[in-house]
Amino acid sequence: MYRDLIFVSLSLVTWGIGESAFLYFQPIYLQELGASPLIIGGIFSAVGIAMTIAHIPAGYLSDRISRRNMLWASWMLGLIAGILMAAARSLPVFVIGMLIYGFTAFAASPLNSYITAARGKLSIGRVITLISAMYNLGAIIGPIIGGQIGEKYGIKTIYIFSVVTFACSLVLILQIKPQKISSEHSKSLFQIVKNRKFLGFLILVLFSMFAMYLPYPLTSVYLRDIKSISLQSIGLLGSLGSVGNVIISLLLGSVQPIFGVLIGQSAAIMFSMFLWKGTNLYLFGFGFFLYGGYRAARGLSTAIVNQFVDESNMGLAYGINETANAIGIILAPLLAGFLYERTPPLMYITSIVLGLIVILLWITAKRKGEMR
Repeated sequence: MYRDLIFVSLSLVTWGIGESAFLYFQPIYLQELGASPLIIGGIFSAVGIAMTIAHIPAGYLSDRISRRNMLWASWMLGLIAGILMAAARSLPVFVIGMLIYGFTAFAASPLNSYITAARGKLSIGRVITLISAMYNLGAIIGPIIGGQIGEKYGIKTIYIFSVVTFACSLVLILQIKPQKISSEHSKSLFQIVKNRKFLGFLILVLFSMFAMYLPYPLTSVYLRDIKSISLQSIGLLGSLGSVGNVIISLLLGSVQPIFGVLIGQSAAIMFSMFLWKGTNLYLFGFGFFLYGGYRAARGLSTAIVNQFVDESNMGLAYGINETANAIGIILAPLLAGFLYERTPPLMYITSIVLGLIVILLWITAKRKGEMR
C-alpha cells in the first residue's frame, strides 16, 4: 500500500472511532434534548440535505483544484462541528452542530477520487471497500467506548471524547501529499447526467439507499424504548455492525461491483428482518452484523460510476453519485419518523418490501446490459 493510502487509512480508523462513539446514541440524545420521533426524523432529513448540497460542488472542485485540500477542509470542519455538539446545551445549538457535521460529507467525492488515483495496481472496487473497512475498524471500537462513557457519565460526555479523536485524525490526514490534477475536463455536469444509462443508475442508487437506510435513524430509539436494551448493549450492537462492515466490505471487494451491491442489499433486508422479529440481543447482534452490507453496497455502487465517465471527471461523477445517495438519506428518516409514531415495526416491514423491489430492479438492469 502506498504512503498516502496508509495515512488516509490511519486517519479514517481514528475518525471512525470518534464518529461511531456517538453515532448510535445520537437519536437517544436528541430525545433527551426534547425531540419526538417525528422531529428526530426531520432532523436527520435536514442533516441529509446538508450532506447533499455539497457533493457535486466538492466533486467538481476536487477535479479542478485539489483533492487533498478538499479533504483537509472537510476534516477541519468536522472538528469544528464536533466541538459545537460537545459544547451545546440546547436542542437548536446541537442541531446546528449536526448540520455542520452533515455538511462535511462532501469529503466522500474527493476521498474516492484521491484513493482511486492513488490505488496503484488495486482495482477500484478493492481500494474503495478496503478504505471503507479501515473506517469501520475504528467503528468497531467506538460504540463500545461510547456506550461505556454514556452509561457512566452521560451521552454528552461522548462528544468530548469524539472531539479528541477528530483532532488526532486531522493531524494524520494533513500528512497526505497533493496529486496532479488533469487539465482536460471533457464533460460538463449536464453532459454527464444526460447519459441515460448513468441517469438510470443514479435512480437505482437513490432507491437502494432509501430502502436500506430507512429504519436505521430510529433503530437505537426502537431498541431502548420498545426492546428495553441498555445504552451499553446498543453500543455493543453498533460494534458488531462495524465488524460486519469490515468483513463484508473485504469479502465483496473482489467480486463484480453489481453483485456486491445485490449481496449488500440482501444483507440489509435481513437486518430489518432480525430487528423486526428478533427477541434477544443475539438476534439483534446478527442483524447489526448483516447491516454491514449497507456500507459495502454504497461503496461498490461508487465503483460502478467509472463505467460511465473518464478519469478526468471522476470527482464530479462521484459527487453526482453521492448526491443520489444523500437524497435517499434525506427522504428515509422522514418516512421512518412517520411510521414509528404509528407502529414502530412498520419501519422494518417497509424497508424489507422496498429492498426486494430494488433487488429486482438491479437484476433487470444487469440483464439489459446497462451496467456490469
